[in-house]
Amino acid sequence: MELADRNAALLLEKRPASESPLQEIRSLLGLETIPRIIEGYDISNTGGEESVGSRVVFRHGLPDKQSYRKYRIRSVVGPNDVASLQEVLHRRFSRISKASEDFPNLVLVDGGKGQFNAARTVLESLGLGDTPLVSLAKREEIVYSERFSQGLSLDRTSPALRLFQNIRNEAHRFAITFHRRRRTKKSFDSLLDGIPGIGPKRKTLLLSRYTSISAIRDAPQEELAPLIGTSAAAALQQALED
Repeated sequence: MELADRNAALLLEKRPASESPLQEIRSLLGLETIPRIIEGYDISNTGGEESVGSRVVFRHGLPDKQSYRKYRIRSVVGPNDVASLQEVLHRRFSRISKASEDFPNLVLVDGGKGQFNAARTVLESLGLGDTPLVSLAKREEIVYSERFSQGLSLDRTSPALRLFQNIRNEAHRFAITFHRRRRTKKSFDSLLDGIPGIGPKRKTLLLSRYTSISAIRDAPQEELAPLIGTSAAAALQQALED
C-alpha cells in the first residue's frame, strides 16, 4: 500500500497541470503545495433525529476508506446541520496535531457560505485558521473558499470540480448510510422493546441478520430459533403478528 501510494503521487506530479485535478485545485485556491490529503465532511439526519456526521479521506485524489470515520452528534438538538458540522470538526481537529503526517492539506465541507464560515470559525478557535478550507454547495455547485468568499462557479468539465464532487458525494454516501443504520436500529429497538426474552444482545443479533421488521416477521421460526432461542423466537413472532 505504501508503494502504491508513492507511485500514485509520482504519477500525479508527472501529469500536466491541465490533466491533474490536484494541480488545478492548488492553482485555483492558491495553495503552497498539492493537496495530497483532502478530508470531506457531511451531516445526515431526519428532522433532527439520529444526527450523524462523516469524515472521508482522499489521498492523491483517491478514497482511503480505512481512514473514514463516523460521528454520532452529541451536543446538538434538532435539525441544525451547521452546529452539527461544527461539533464534528471540533472533535476531529482538537485531537490532531498539525505536525501529524495525516493532517489534511485541504478540508472540504458540504454546503454553502454558511457552512464555510462555520467551519472556518471552528478551525480558527483551535489555532488552525490557516488550514485550507473549501465548501461546495449542492445544486448550483458553487465553490466557497478564502479566495472566493462570494463563491465561484467552475466549468462543469473542470477536473477540480469533479474531484470536489466525488469527495462531497462520498462524504454524503457514508453519512447517510450510517444514519439509515442508526434509524433502522432505533426502529428495531422500539418495536422489540418489551418482548419477553428479547434483550440488547438478541436485538443486536437480529439487527445484524435482518434488515427490516418485515424480514423478521417473514422468517421461519426454525431460522430464528438457532439465533435467539426457541422460546424467544416464538414470543417474537407472536408479538409481530399481533
